[in-house]
Amino acid sequence: MTRRALALLAALTLAALPAGCGGDGGEDAGTSTVERTRVQVVEGLGGEHGFDPTTIYERLSPGVVTITSLFSKSDSLADVLEGGGAGQGSGFVLDAKGYIATNAHVITNGTGKQLTKAREVFVQFEDGNQVGAKVIGYDPNADVGLIKVDPKGLELVPLGLGRTGNVRVGEPVAAIGSPFGEQGSLTIGVVSAKNRTIEALTDFSISDAIQTDAAINKGNSGGPLLDARGRVIGINAQIRSSGGGSVGVGFAISVDIVRQSIGQIRNGGNARYAYIGISSQNLYPQLAERLNVPVEDGALIADVVQDGPADKAGIKGGGKEVRFQASLVKLGGDVITKVNGRRVTRENDFSEQITRFSPGDTVSLELYRGSERRTARVTLGERPD
Repeated sequence: MTRRALALLAALTLAALPAGCGGDGGEDAGTSTVERTRVQVVEGLGGEHGFDPTTIYERLSPGVVTITSLFSKSDSLADVLEGGGAGQGSGFVLDAKGYIATNAHVITNGTGKQLTKAREVFVQFEDGNQVGAKVIGYDPNADVGLIKVDPKGLELVPLGLGRTGNVRVGEPVAAIGSPFGEQGSLTIGVVSAKNRTIEALTDFSISDAIQTDAAINKGNSGGPLLDARGRVIGINAQIRSSGGGSVGVGFAISVDIVRQSIGQIRNGGNARYAYIGISSQNLYPQLAERLNVPVEDGALIADVVQDGPADKAGIKGGGKEVRFQASLVKLGGDVITKVNGRRVTRENDFSEQITRFSPGDTVSLELYRGSERRTARVTLGERPD
């Protein structure tokens, strides 16, 4: 999602008037007080009552926030309203300590090696509290960001995380966020598809994304996609549209990837990914017949990065490029069929399996070179910027 500088007058106001500093203090102005964090744990949504968007919204929307990111210390109100120097998106509370999940692109600017984090980040809660936040870290490969607010004096409603494996196509979902700066907006729909591949903030892709027809627009980035029980199954991240508006094709980063990314960010401030150094495409029966290989599923290797992990292990890429059906295919590359004994299929592609490992891990690959079955052991590197 592209950033939009909407509803930022409030963001500038909160920079001058932090929450808890207004008013004359009344009779007890000279008395010290203790600000306590209130945490509301939400349980028992969905189940036998089915999909109830009203209850989901009433119980969980207080845990969804609007995030405003400022990137230049010389921002003016005119610059902000015209879309320069600021970004706006959504996020959701993870726990009582004040950690909040969002998209990396909500709190950063640029891509790849040119990625820079915001100079200032502000969070607006549903109850009107507006506070500054610290950027803990971000993962451009998964488009996941983590920020933290001081929880003192705030009422926090943490959202629980589900599991991607439990998500089914056709099940109802709800998205909550701040499209075009309209805080606390609810849209509903269904899971349209699973295992989609979408763009990251690097030259790599994000696998296992969830597609939904729940309306997602600019400003929804970073907000939660919720199942019928109110569990987060993804972070809303992108739309596919020719005109920039929602046409019912939105994508969320799967919660399994979110969980893994946030865990690494909290532990070390950044997320590391395994790297094998190949590009591939999925094999299917008709293509296998054309290439005269004895398997119908797998990853057909097109290119191998010179001096990368796969190259060092002797894995071979393709050569001559030909057209088959509606695609261009490189002939002669190895076909990888298993990773550590786990089959590579169209639904569970090779790149997704590699992301489950860490840099430095050694994996055993079953592959075919023509009709000959081989085994290769590859020590994985770390994904470059």
